[in-house]
Amino acid sequence: MRTAQDFIIEIPVLKSSDQITKARQILRDDRFREIYVVDAKKNLLGYIDITDGLRETSTKSNVTVQGFIRDAPMADPADSIEQVAKMMREFRTDSAAVVSPRPKLAGGLLIADLFPVIISRNELHGSVADRMSGRVVTADPQDELQRIYSMIMESGYSAFPVMKKKRLVGIVSRRDLISSRHVRSEIARNARIPIEDVMSKEVFTITPDDPVSTAAELLVKHDVSLLPVMDGDHLVGVINRHDILAALA
Repeated sequence: MRTAQDFIIEIPVLKSSDQITKARQILRDDRFREIYVVDAKKNLLGYIDITDGLRETSTKSNVTVQGFIRDAPMADPADSIEQVAKMMREFRTDSAAVVSPRPKLAGGLLIADLFPVIISRNELHGSVADRMSGRVVTADPQDELQRIYSMIMESGYSAFPVMKKKRLVGIVSRRDLISSRHVRSEIARNARIPIEDVMSKEVFTITPDDPVSTAAELLVKHDVSLLPVMDGDHLVGVINRHDILAALA
């Protein structure tokens, strides 16, 4: 039985006095959607996530991470990866901190690393329709960056399908907004830039009648975290890794 110990990676950490701009630099790396915050003795204080990195749009800011720290999922090195995945579902995170001994931070675990192993050794039950979220917030390719920024801040969602005349044409995500200094500066000055300039145009989809296992395979194959669910040409939902992990036997 493989445990958390087998998947621990070294992760970047912050101190509570570090500036939010430092967090944003780290979050540009596709591997990390959360960063853990520690004290001088490397005791875990919590984490901040990629949405927090978007809250301060200035490229030069004295705002620190102190006010953004959230409670973090904490795993023991001996925990099974299924136990860790359950923690991530409960906290709605893409990672978990490994603490040994508590609360000293020993490293981190990423859902992207655990997910392929978990789905390969567990039976997944049901269809995509059983597990998908039917509450989908969409964007229009002519929506301006500032509107998408506001949607992310208000909804807590990490990505939005982009629809043009009821046809799926792309996806725009937190990553699209945080990865480019140009995009952040345009948001800061309320520039009228349409999201079609920054959205991802390559989109992988699934149907509601497909097995959850097929959705899992697509997420792994294409290394994406979310799939739009299409019934013909109609968008009827989205499904992500957390939805699929909820279907474990």
